[in-house]
Amino acid sequence: MSSVISVPDRPLEWVPAGPAPARDRPGARAAVPASAAPGVILGAEAGAEARQGRLRPAVIRTTTLDSGLRVVTEAMPDVRSVTAGYWVGTGGRDEEAGVVGASHFLEHLLFKGTPTRSARSIAEAVDAVGGDMNAFTTKEYTAFYVRVLSEHLDLGLDVLCDIMWSPSLAPSDLDSERQVILEEILMHADEPADLVHELFSTAQFPGHPLGREVLGSEDSIAAMTAEEVRGFFASHYRPANMVMAAAGDLEHEAVVKAVEARFAGLPGGQGPARTAPVGAPNALAVTTRPTEQAHVVLGVRGPDRHDPQRWAVAALNHVLGGGLSSRLFQEIRETRGLAYSVYSDQTSFEDAGSVAVYVGTSPDRAMAVVDLVTAELDNLVESGITERELVVAHAHLRADTLLALEDSGARMSRIGQSLLLHGEVLEIADVLARIEAVTLEEVYQAARDVLGGPRTLAVVGPFDQSDFAGRP
Repeated sequence: MSSVISVPDRPLEWVPAGPAPARDRPGARAAVPASAAPGVILGAEAGAEARQGRLRPAVIRTTTLDSGLRVVTEAMPDVRSVTAGYWVGTGGRDEEAGVVGASHFLEHLLFKGTPTRSARSIAEAVDAVGGDMNAFTTKEYTAFYVRVLSEHLDLGLDVLCDIMWSPSLAPSDLDSERQVILEEILMHADEPADLVHELFSTAQFPGHPLGREVLGSEDSIAAMTAEEVRGFFASHYRPANMVMAAAGDLEHEAVVKAVEARFAGLPGGQGPARTAPVGAPNALAVTTRPTEQAHVVLGVRGPDRHDPQRWAVAALNHVLGGGLSSRLFQEIRETRGLAYSVYSDQTSFEDAGSVAVYVGTSPDRAMAVVDLVTAELDNLVESGITERELVVAHAHLRADTLLALEDSGARMSRIGQSLLLHGEVLEIADVLARIEAVTLEEVYQAARDVLGGPRTLAVVGPFDQSDFAGRP
């Protein structure tokens, strides 16, 4: 199934609500059902009361079934919908050499049918009640979700549980979907703004699965067999490696009972074994393309999603390029007019991370832009941020946290990712307290530790490697 939602791995416990901003705005984040944060997430009713600092009691509950499946729900009595999703703790980094791209392949194949439902009947069942159903793959997890009116939750769970536990995975479906994915790979290669991020990841984590694209390669997708895909599914799509999350107009006990009754898989299982990246990143990666713009990413390795320093790095990232008032946006776009799109972003995985700046500019300005970004990174390492910048960062991150509480899809995403990746769900008050607790000295230390590390420059445009000799 086509992924209409592209999910970057987020370092913290909040994300902005609503549709994803375009990448030409600072702080842009791609949307999942309005959330993309793989951190410990928020567990309280918010709305106007939360914005005024008055927090209602948490309405998040968790139950572990005998099969090992964890079920987490958040009741939202003021809405009419429910969003339910399965979160599988396996993504692109967990694939062995012979099945690179299998996680994304399964994202497509699970919608192709089950022994009792065809692909058309799955689509019609959801369409007939005005629902929405989709999936997405990241480097460390895969998610499948359905959003329906609460009166149709039983139907939504029927369909969702059926594709999760009893997909057909027929060879004929694999062959037809293989062509779709090959076209998706070609489309991705034609988008230089996407390609440069892939190039950066490969250079940041050379020889490591975190440096691979989740789509797989043309060769790996063309060679993958139905037996290999079935074997990957049998190994990884096990209840102990999954979380079922639901948020909206629901009752926890009813959801648990419904999910347990529809369970049709083998019990147990475990999360994939992972190895952290070792060795230094590559300093420079250039892909020559006859593009009208130069697409530039300059970044460093950052904290993983468990590192306490991630909170300080979030404030640092906001000051660097995460908002309209950020240093890079003001200097490169507003003052000098060198680019339309400029932003920085923080990505965190289980055992690694990165902080990176993206700029799209004309080829004749690329060198100047790289030098400006480098100078700002050096300045932050040398001097840190100002007290006023920290106040603005605190306020921005707090608002992101609270605004992300206003949609059942966002809340389902938060609690599902949180339980899967961290094993707990933090209360919103705890999250806000951690944001506010970040100090100037902590941000200064993070700047020295993170931005002062080895840098990687990735460029897609009408250049070759020699054009950037001596940079970064």
